[in-house]
Amino acid sequence: MIYEVEGDILLSGASATVHGVGPDDDFQNGLAFALRNRWPSMYKDFRHFCHTRHPRPGQAWFWGGPGGERLVALFTQEPPKKKGAHPEKATLPHVNHALRALRGIVEAEGFESVALPRVATGVGGLDWEEVRPLIETHLGDLPIPVYVYSTYVPGQRADEPEE
Repeated sequence: MIYEVEGDILLSGASATVHGVGPDDDFQNGLAFALRNRWPSMYKDFRHFCHTRHPRPGQAWFWGGPGGERLVALFTQEPPKKKGAHPEKATLPHVNHALRALRGIVEAEGFESVALPRVATGVGGLDWEEVRPLIETHLGDLPIPVYVYSTYVPGQRADEPEE
């Protein structure tokens, strides 16, 4: 079941937190920047993954931290055209494929809940009204709560309903 909530996704009680990025992203903006600051080892592992595996847009990457943190990066954007540049804008086909990959990770890992922002609508530049149906298609029938943080409220824990 999908629940749209208001609050700070970093305070979520979900089993996994999801965010959108581009391959070789430097995590300099938005949620990615906050995650980089909170879990520097995650960012280091992400960079290593990108340099060794060369992921493509439409894929996903899962990271499990030593404290039980679980993060999934959705590759919704094209990589930067040059080192140090921002990734290109997201595309709906990339989001579609990445959400399909997310579903596979959720099922394989047995997550009990997932939290994600309005993926690819900030830095990614897509329209939420076009992204929302993709989330509903790929995650709407999961037997776990899916919390979509539709409104960011810094420092506020969202009301995340249980199923």
